[in-house]
Amino acid sequence: MTDRGAARSEAQSTASATEALTKRRLAIVVAALFTSMLLAALDQTIFGTALPTIVGDLGGVDQMLWVTTAYMLASTVMMPVYGKVGDLIGHKVLLLSALALFLAGSVLGGLAGSMPVLIAARAIQGLGGGGLMILSQSIIADIVPPRQRGTYMGILGGAWAFASVLGPILGGWFADSIGWRWAFWFNVPLGALAVIMAAVVLKASAQRRGRPRLDISGMAAMAVGTFAIILVTSWGGREYAWGSPMILSLIALAVIAGVLFVLVERRAGEPTIPLFLFRDGNFDLATLGGLLSSITFFGVIVYMPSYLQMVTGLSATTSGLLLVPISAGILMASVGSGALASRTGRYKWMPIVSCLLIGIGLYLLHTLTTTTSLWATCFYLFVFGVGSGLGVQILVLMVQNSFPITQVGTATGTHNFFRQIGGSLGSAAVGTLFTGRLMDLLNERLPSQAQGPGAAVDPNSLTPHLVAQMPAELKSIVVDSYNEALTPVYLYLVPVILLALVLLLFVREKPLATSNEVPAEEPAPAADGLRNG
Repeated sequence: MTDRGAARSEAQSTASATEALTKRRLAIVVAALFTSMLLAALDQTIFGTALPTIVGDLGGVDQMLWVTTAYMLASTVMMPVYGKVGDLIGHKVLLLSALALFLAGSVLGGLAGSMPVLIAARAIQGLGGGGLMILSQSIIADIVPPRQRGTYMGILGGAWAFASVLGPILGGWFADSIGWRWAFWFNVPLGALAVIMAAVVLKASAQRRGRPRLDISGMAAMAVGTFAIILVTSWGGREYAWGSPMILSLIALAVIAGVLFVLVERRAGEPTIPLFLFRDGNFDLATLGGLLSSITFFGVIVYMPSYLQMVTGLSATTSGLLLVPISAGILMASVGSGALASRTGRYKWMPIVSCLLIGIGLYLLHTLTTTTSLWATCFYLFVFGVGSGLGVQILVLMVQNSFPITQVGTATGTHNFFRQIGGSLGSAAVGTLFTGRLMDLLNERLPSQAQGPGAAVDPNSLTPHLVAQMPAELKSIVVDSYNEALTPVYLYLVPVILLALVLLLFVREKPLATSNEVPAEEPAPAADGLRNG
C-alpha cells in the first residue's frame, strides 16, 4: 500500500471513530446549541409586546428606540468578530464567553432601575447574543461533515420558528402578569443549562500555534460603519426626515467607514472579514440572496402583529398566536429541507423554491382586506413561513461548504452579518413606507378640530384599545387606513425576492463533503468536537 493510501485509510478510520463518538453525544451538543440559538432569537422578539410597559415603568418613552437599537447594534457588530476569532482560538471558549456576557446583561436588565441601565443591559446582551447564533452554527460545522450537516442546521433553524411566536406571547404575558423583569430573568436558567452542557460535552479547542493577531483597526472601522447603518435604518423617516442633515451625515459616515474598512482589510494579517471570501461565487450569491430574503422576512414579521391587532381587533396575545402559522411553516421547512439535503446531497433547488414561495406568500398578503377570514390570513402566513424556512439554513450550508473547516466560522459570521443588515434595511423600508402612507390616510380621513369641538382624533395616539371603543364609522376609517397602508408594501417586496431567486439560479451545486478532514496545505483547525468517554 502506498503512503498516500495508508494516510487515506488512517483518515477514514479516524473519521469513523469520530462519527461513532458524535452519535453518542451529539444529541446533548445539539440541545445546548439549540438553547443558545433560542436565547438569541427570543431576545429579538420578546420585547416587542413588553416594551410599552417597560418604558412606562422606567419613565423613558423618549428613549424607547434605544432598547432595541442597542441590542441590534452590538449583536450585528459582533457577528463577524466572533466568526473570525473563533477560527483563530476555537469556538468552545467563545461560546462560553458569549453565554456569560448574555447572562450578565440579563441579570443587569432584571435589576435595572432606570433607562440608561436598561439600555446598557441590552447592549451587553447584544455583545453576547451576536455570538450565540454564529458559534452554534460554527460548532455544528466543526463536528458534522457538510453531507450530514443539513439535518442539524435545520434543527437549529427551528429555534427562530419558536422564538417568532413564543417571544411576543411571553413578553406580553410577563408585562401583564408577573412583571416585565422576567423577560430578563427567564434567560438565566436556560443560559446556565446551555453553559453546563457546552462545558461538559464540548472538548477544549485545538488552537493555532503562535499568538493570534486581532484585526483591531478593521473591527473599529466595521463597528463605526455598522453603527451608522443601524442608526440610519432606525431613525430614517421616524426620528429624522430622510433628507435631514443627521441622516445624510450618518450615510456619509457609513460610506467613509466602509471604504476605510476595505483598505484596512487588504493589509491586515488576520482580517475580520477577509476579502478573499468575496472571490467565491457561491458565497457572494448565497450572501446576497440571504440579505434580500431577510429584507422580506423582517418586513413582514415586524409589522404584521400591529396590523392584525388593528384590523381584527384582537388582543396582543391573540394576534401573536396568529403568527403560529409562520413558525409552523419555518419549522417544518427548515428541519425537512436540512434532512433532505443530508439524505440526497442535492440542495440548490431549495433556496430557489424558497424565494418562489416567499414571493407567492407576499402576493397573497398583498390581497388581504378588512373582510379576509382569519383562516385565509393564517394560510397566507403559512405559505410565507414555509418559503422562509426552506432556504435560510441551506444558504448557510452553501457558504460553509465553499470553504475549508479552518475558515468556516469567518464565512458563517460574515454571511450572517449581511443577513442582519438586510433585516435592518427591511424593517426600516417597510416601516417608512407603511407609517408614511398610514399617517397621510389618517390625516386625510379622520375628523379634524375644524369639524367641531371634540371631534378631532390624534393619529399619533391610536391604540388597539382606543380603536375598539370608537364609533363604527371612525373605526372603519382607521381599519381601512391600516389595510390600505400596509398591504401594498408587500407587493413592493415581490421584486426584491424575485431578484434573490434570479441570483440563486447561478449558484454552482458543489458536492457536500463527507468529512471535515483538512487538506495538508491547510493550517491546523481551531475546531471543537466532543469529549471522549
